[in-house]
Amino acid sequence: MTYPVVHDVVVVGGGAAGLSGALALGRFRRDVVVLDGGAPRNAPADHVHNFLTNEGVPPATLYATGRAEVARYGVTLLDATVTAAHPLDGPPGTTGTNPAGGAGENTRPAGSVGPARFAVTLADGRVLHARRMLVTTGLVDELPDVPGLAGRWGRDVLHCPYCHGWEVRDQAVGVLATGPMAAHQALLFRQLTDDVVVFTHTAGPLPADDAERLAARGVTVVDGEVAELEVTADRLTGVRLRSGRVVPREALVVAPRFAARATFLAGLGLTPEDFVVGGHAFGDRIAADASGATGVPGVWVAGNVTDPQATVIAAAAAGLKAAAALNADLIAEETDRAVAARRTAARGQTGPAPERTGPTPDQAGAGHDQAGAVDEATARHWDELYRGRERYWSGRPNPHLVDVAGTLPPGTALDLGCGEGGDAVWLARQGWQVTAVDVSTAALQRSAAAVTAAGVAALVDFQRHDLARTFPSGEFDLVSAQFLQSPLEFPRAEVLRAAARAVAPGGRLLVVEHGAVPPWGNAAHHHTRFPTPQETLADLDLDPDGWDVERLDAPQRQATGPDGQTGTLIDHLVLARRR
Repeated sequence: MTYPVVHDVVVVGGGAAGLSGALALGRFRRDVVVLDGGAPRNAPADHVHNFLTNEGVPPATLYATGRAEVARYGVTLLDATVTAAHPLDGPPGTTGTNPAGGAGENTRPAGSVGPARFAVTLADGRVLHARRMLVTTGLVDELPDVPGLAGRWGRDVLHCPYCHGWEVRDQAVGVLATGPMAAHQALLFRQLTDDVVVFTHTAGPLPADDAERLAARGVTVVDGEVAELEVTADRLTGVRLRSGRVVPREALVVAPRFAARATFLAGLGLTPEDFVVGGHAFGDRIAADASGATGVPGVWVAGNVTDPQATVIAAAAAGLKAAAALNADLIAEETDRAVAARRTAARGQTGPAPERTGPTPDQAGAGHDQAGAVDEATARHWDELYRGRERYWSGRPNPHLVDVAGTLPPGTALDLGCGEGGDAVWLARQGWQVTAVDVSTAALQRSAAAVTAAGVAALVDFQRHDLARTFPSGEFDLVSAQFLQSPLEFPRAEVLRAAARAVAPGGRLLVVEHGAVPPWGNAAHHHTRFPTPQETLADLDLDPDGWDVERLDAPQRQATGPDGQTGTLIDHLVLARRR
């Protein structure tokens, strides 16, 4: 049984903020994927400055070092562009492929993650599912439309005195006035050089107080629109006005408009707002609180996408801060689910009654849930999985179930996690009276359709249960627990013990689980360790005086992957008979 991968966190943007956040999350043993389109804002710059211990490092070197550091903690890094993101509160529109191009199989230990909240679509069509998102996509500097200016950006056309001021100290610096901050920029650069000229360009005359302050510091103001930049031997040499006058300059300071890279967030209901300083808008940004949390629960932002003024080191710090808040949110969710599971285990089988459904497709999954009987996030996750495809499983019964039940006289059977009904149909055809259980309404509807089409509807009773909260009543001659290795938070051991308690005297419990990652699975998960049959038996905590263990092995079988690959799968099997 395979599941779409659900990552703890998808980080969109692999610059300083994104890598810093990913590093912290990776060190907290989170499943993190960093997506980066390879176009950092500071790519035109030769060096990064004011970054303690990395002063003067080229941007590409800084990011390469950061990628290597996060990879040491198991973070997945993908060169990819995100085109859309939306909440998983409707059909996810995904095939469940994993980001490394494998089979979409989640092989993390049961109980290690919770329900996916978001689907993130990549330019190549792949879709990732994530519990949380950290958006660190930065911004685009929209430059004034002056011929020759864009080609010099990040070299001798500058905007930040803290990033580039030292490098132009004592040079002839110009400031292109495109907004209300021109005088402020000129005074900053005046600290670094005695030769500063402000070009009023299209901004019009400077306010009188600004003109006075500039004059007091010896800053020259030149009126008139700038026509183009003069470049000689690949160096800025002057600024040409419409009048034809050329003012010699070695560097030019401009104030770009800051445009947040955030169009893909529209599907989440996140749109940029004006970035306002001193009553003036200088671009846009994604609004967030001090921790980076946006107005959409589960989505954090950090770096220039929310703070256009952040330098590289400030963006890195913001990424760490947002990651810490995000991680605390995940821990709170996981703890809440653990408390609910613990309370369920303490109640045993005396909790809320299940939702019972009839055997027809129209009835399956219908009815009234008692309060607290189903965790809605869990139900939504599985409903979206099934609705994402016309058919998710092959429709064939599990071969280990066939091997075991094929030798037994028909009786009553409990099918835990019936999915689309392949096992229930086969059991009913052999004459078993089946109770088929699933949390997903969509799965129950498909199962009911399958048993009706097979002509065995009278032998199958469908019940909707969230096994972390309720369990079917009664005793059964066969209890089948096939691949109850959910990608969500799930009290696996408690559920397996409840399954054992449901076995009637003389009946059998069959537990089949994944024993290894499929050959076509995500390479990043091949280190995952699965419980051995012996460990599963220990989790069951069976009374040795009341049970006989008939099988405890790791059978192999041939299977075909989602893209037609063939390979050998390893399963872990426990078969025990109650005396």
